[in-house]
Amino acid sequence: MSQDNNTNTTKTTGHVWDNDLQELDNPLPRWWIWGFYITFLFTIVYWLFYPAWPIGNNYTKGVPGLNSITYTATQPNGEQVEKTTHWNMRSKFMVEMNELQEAQKKWFDKVAAMPFEDVQKDAELMQFVNSVGKTMFTDNCAPCHQQGAQGKIGFSPNLADDHWQYGGTYQNIEETIVAGRNGYMPPFKEVLQDEQITQLANYVLEMSGEPHDAEASKAGAALFRSETAACFYCHGENAQGKIQMGSANLTDKIWLWADIPGSKTDAAKLAEVKRVITGGLNRGVMPAWSGRLSPAQIKLLTVYVHDSLGGGK
Repeated sequence: MSQDNNTNTTKTTGHVWDNDLQELDNPLPRWWIWGFYITFLFTIVYWLFYPAWPIGNNYTKGVPGLNSITYTATQPNGEQVEKTTHWNMRSKFMVEMNELQEAQKKWFDKVAAMPFEDVQKDAELMQFVNSVGKTMFTDNCAPCHQQGAQGKIGFSPNLADDHWQYGGTYQNIEETIVAGRNGYMPPFKEVLQDEQITQLANYVLEMSGEPHDAEASKAGAALFRSETAACFYCHGENAQGKIQMGSANLTDKIWLWADIPGSKTDAAKLAEVKRVITGGLNRGVMPAWSGRLSPAQIKLLTVYVHDSLGGGK
């Protein structure tokens, strides 16, 4: 009997399956138990120091004064105010943004103080321009001009080529970003007959090397420079457009409003040009970014578009 009492047998829960498969009742390791207690205590401390526990429509704010965060916020009217609040991810993000803006400020100030040409010659400064400019372009410009600045026919111009309706100098690009653009072409459906519109469309196609009716194009060339259509007033006698007006160059084989590259047949190309002449254009609107971006940001974006996207001229 004494031998039975000294026998070290494994404890079980009493659950048995298939006659011999038993569920053991071994104690948990001591290190695991202490680890559980420590994490439980950590949870209580975390609740006290950080906002974490939901209470109805609100949540715990932590211990006042122990986890406050102060940051600078910009109001809708542009005024900057200093705010102090309890710890949260939004305020933490604002602090990090303030730190980033402070680190970037010296570079923005340097860009703002230098002539455009000198910024382009400074390799270190151009690294900053390319890094920040790419982000600014993605956030503000890419929704219209596309991520690669290639634009979209019927919607926005290509900024990566050397053709600029409003001019491609630093000053031209900066003016465009600051004040925006509002392109317009009057409709000719009430001014010209369909035959005349067809003649003009053929002449426009000929100037870009597209298939056309030679006889109709000849009549269109005369009509282009006549007082009846008066196309030369805006597009110029040589049809190469006017930077001051933002009128399109009709000889460069670049199409923005008439989708000639996407037209599969000669008839479709003619119809595209006729559509533009007939209905005119009032969709070439670019918003002004003055007030949305700071002068230093606009200048940096100007350099980025001119020198990094390959569109400076």
